[in-house]
Amino acid sequence: MPTVTYVRPLLPGLALAGAVTLLAVGISEIETLVIGYPVLEPLVLALILGLVLRAIWRPPTTADAGIAFSAKQVLEFAIVLIGFSLALGTLIDAGFRLAIAVLVSVSMTLGLGVVLGRLAGLPLKLSVLIGVGNAICGNSAIAAVAPVIRARKQDIASAITLTAVLGVGVVLTLPLLVPVLSLRDAEYGVVAGLSVYAVPQVLAATFPVSATAGQVASLVKLTRVLLLGPVVALLAILFRGEGEEAGRANLSFRKLVPWFVVGFAIAVALRSAGVIPEPVADILQEISRVLTAVAMAGLGLSVDIRSVRETGGRVAGVVLVLTALLVTTAVALTLALGLP
Repeated sequence: MPTVTYVRPLLPGLALAGAVTLLAVGISEIETLVIGYPVLEPLVLALILGLVLRAIWRPPTTADAGIAFSAKQVLEFAIVLIGFSLALGTLIDAGFRLAIAVLVSVSMTLGLGVVLGRLAGLPLKLSVLIGVGNAICGNSAIAAVAPVIRARKQDIASAITLTAVLGVGVVLTLPLLVPVLSLRDAEYGVVAGLSVYAVPQVLAATFPVSATAGQVASLVKLTRVLLLGPVVALLAILFRGEGEEAGRANLSFRKLVPWFVVGFAIAVALRSAGVIPEPVADILQEISRVLTAVAMAGLGLSVDIRSVRETGGRVAGVVLVLTALLVTTAVALTLALGLP
């Protein structure tokens, strides 16, 4: 009975977020049928649809609890499941030079994202979200870091929406580097893997060039994603004084590192040890994608889009400059280190 009492108030909001997610998946499937790949993945579509719906219609208060649960607890569980799709052997097999390239690229992008954001007058947490999104894995990284640093909902929505939209431009223009720089397919795969935001966008930017470019890019992208856990844990420590716990001296492990970061690490360890077979890992990864989309729908439904417009222009400017620097760095690292 206590479980039923807890779950019942969540159902209206969860159902609404689920309906928005189903619509997003449907649109994504139509995109795939028409042009061969989804320009905007369901995660982004769910957020945009949620924002649009919230702008024209205020959900009833009975849905508030479920919407909030979707945007927080559902997201945290999805982050844990992401870990089951990552194996540490991926980074080891890729080689030392690639590991160096990824570490340099991620560190520089994260740092520059914060610096550029602050120079543009953006709040610190929004600057961190932009830096993380560009440095690691786009929307998933933003979604993972947001609860750790206690970012505002409108900042999360602004970072995800504008980064994703501008990411489409990267997908469409990045292949132009192949003839301009005379890049081999494998070299282009490294550049794309180091610079494109989300995994689906990496595939969209590389497989039309060649299967080799797509395979190399996927490997490089996964090495970037592997840094999500350590970055989230580091930010949890750096932002430990935020919110209602500010000023307290009790810095327990539980407060420094959220449960879902620990869960993510355990999931990666189990996958790396071979405890989780690949077919099961694939299923868990798909579940994670669906749950993340549900969480983004909940986020969109809880955000007033007018608050996103307040910083939209500056966010777009920061993302554009950061993208140019990221691609330039990726090309320089690929050629200087002789990758792959």
